[in-house]
Amino acid sequence: MFNFVEIIFYIYLFIGLYMTSLLVFIWIPNRKKLFHYPRGKPVPVSIVMPCYNESATVAQAIESLLLLDYPKKMIEIIVVDDKSKDNSVEIVRKYVEKYPDKIKLIVNSINSGAAAEPTNIGVMAAKYDFVAVTDADSAPQSDALIKMIGFLQEDQNVAAVTCSVMAKGSRTFMQKLQMIEYTIISWSRKLLDCVDAVYVTPGPFALYRKKTLIEVCLFDTKNLTQDIEIVWRLKSHGYIARMCFPARVYSETPDKFKHWWKQRVRWNIGGTQCIFKYKSYIFKNGMLGGFIIPFFSFSLFLGLFGLGMFIYLLFKRIVIKFLVTKYSIYGGTTIIRLQDLTINPTVLNFFGLVLFIWSFIFVLIGLSIMDMRGKKETNVFNILFYLLIYLSIYPFIMVTSLYKYARGKYSW
Repeated sequence: MFNFVEIIFYIYLFIGLYMTSLLVFIWIPNRKKLFHYPRGKPVPVSIVMPCYNESATVAQAIESLLLLDYPKKMIEIIVVDDKSKDNSVEIVRKYVEKYPDKIKLIVNSINSGAAAEPTNIGVMAAKYDFVAVTDADSAPQSDALIKMIGFLQEDQNVAAVTCSVMAKGSRTFMQKLQMIEYTIISWSRKLLDCVDAVYVTPGPFALYRKKTLIEVCLFDTKNLTQDIEIVWRLKSHGYIARMCFPARVYSETPDKFKHWWKQRVRWNIGGTQCIFKYKSYIFKNGMLGGFIIPFFSFSLFLGLFGLGMFIYLLFKRIVIKFLVTKYSIYGGTTIIRLQDLTINPTVLNFFGLVLFIWSFIFVLIGLSIMDMRGKKETNVFNILFYLLIYLSIYPFIMVTSLYKYARGKYSW
């Protein structure tokens, strides 16, 4: 007979295996068309870049937009500074002076504390029907925009298009792990696109219809992950979000653990905000409530569930060992026996090993498809560290996020 804890663990392992297997089963029939995209024709596009204290990267970000393989007369670049404390404004002004007909600078009157408000200001100032949003620390590949534009031209119900977000640098070990993470996330997001389940258009580079953004009241200034919330809101209005897999943007990643931790806490708080905001849509409203919200919720909280079970079993084991040791001393019996040092194979251990191997294979497939295998950042040691250590930190991030969310004390 199984006890309650074993049943809970079986459910946990089943969900983990199911979610990984689901993505593989989506990939198999769609593997030959992952890199397909509708051929679009160049049309005028406004590119909005929210900026706050990005003096180290904003110049390179603007340069990457100027190098886009797109008719120069069909692009306007709008940089909206959110009252930076560094010299970001001075750097941007030099580009405005050099390209007065192409680049526009707007300085927010106050610091809003997040990217949504400056983005909304830029969208409203845009003079073209299609609006791209990019971060001031990111650089899209030169062919990204021309590859993405066709999705909006092919289907009027498509309101947003994202691309593959890749890690730009790998100076530190932390960034090498994020390079693996970003690659797998991009591949997974394309698989979700195959079943109309894209749930986020990340800030590094995304494309929208201006009139549709205005129709749904623009980006949510109260949400810490406005790039997730806007897609859920668009889908709640019947619109579609797509992903252009071959289009890539390279984004700066945190090079230190404390910066990475702060960023991930913010992402988790924002995701939690979205879940509570759209909880009434669960199992309703097509793919949004029928798949995206449940899938996203399981992805966000699954690790937390596993952490809870681990802490429970660890605490139980410590208590039992303490009691056994205490009474062994009193009774004068053996405290440690040879058989206590062995690891007995169990069904739970077997399925746990299966889940790990399956996840390892999934990562290898994703890295190969994204042409990332063979690079020094994606060696076997880094992959194993990513699966065994890096991902195991996320439940602790979720605990911190829920605590901050419950207290209402969080900021950008």
